[in-house]
Amino acid sequence: MILFGDYHTHTRYSRHNHGKGTILENASVAMNKGLKQIAITDHGFNHLLFGVKRKEIRLVKEDLLNAKEVTGVDILLGVEANLIGLDGSIDVNFEDFEFLDILLLGHHKFVKPQTRSDFNKLILANAFGSPYKPSKDRLNRNTTAFLKALDKYPIDIITHLNYGCPTDTLAVAKMAKEKGTFIELNGKRINFTDEELITMANEGVKFIVNSDAHSPQNVGECNNALNTIFRLDLPLSQIVNVDKLPKFSSKRGIN
Repeated sequence: MILFGDYHTHTRYSRHNHGKGTILENASVAMNKGLKQIAITDHGFNHLLFGVKRKEIRLVKEDLLNAKEVTGVDILLGVEANLIGLDGSIDVNFEDFEFLDILLLGHHKFVKPQTRSDFNKLILANAFGSPYKPSKDRLNRNTTAFLKALDKYPIDIITHLNYGCPTDTLAVAKMAKEKGTFIELNGKRINFTDEELITMANEGVKFIVNSDAHSPQNVGECNNALNTIFRLDLPLSQIVNVDKLPKFSSKRGIN
């Protein structure tokens, strides 16, 4: 199995030293490891601690183009958006798509929500609720929020699904399949049971392997995900960036 691209990497644009390296450093590591393509996907604008600033996106783009020229690695500009509302709202506006090549979505703490109700029922409830035995109401709220986001936005990848925000995994995965969205197999953590992964694969869900690198040396480091694929004998035809480059099907027409 050869990893062709890594589509979840962070840089110093994820503020307060959350991301450790520059775009050029990420791209240089990718080049040395033989990756053909990466994405720079710093945290979304409503992340109170680590979010990239909207006014810096043009600078990100300039750095990206320079790194692409120096290394020869194809680099996509993205953002790891945050779910900020139970109605599926995220912290990326449709005007932002002018600058973006790829859109990721994940749940994070320390995010500015859309309303006080969203703060109580989405942010606080998941921050302090059990990750293993969520109440039926919380599970339904989380799942519905993701389903609405998938229906509302051209999301390319759902990152670390169920991390800090448990959902009905199969329901989200089925909607992702319908919308042409890939479910991430994260290089750091996989929050699915083996049974859930096998069931998703049997449903024809497509997966993407990403490092979620916050330091340049971790770009392309996805052994946790690759070992899971090998161990469960998941079909390589459904892993979109192993032995091939993915074809993103968002409304922005990336490919």
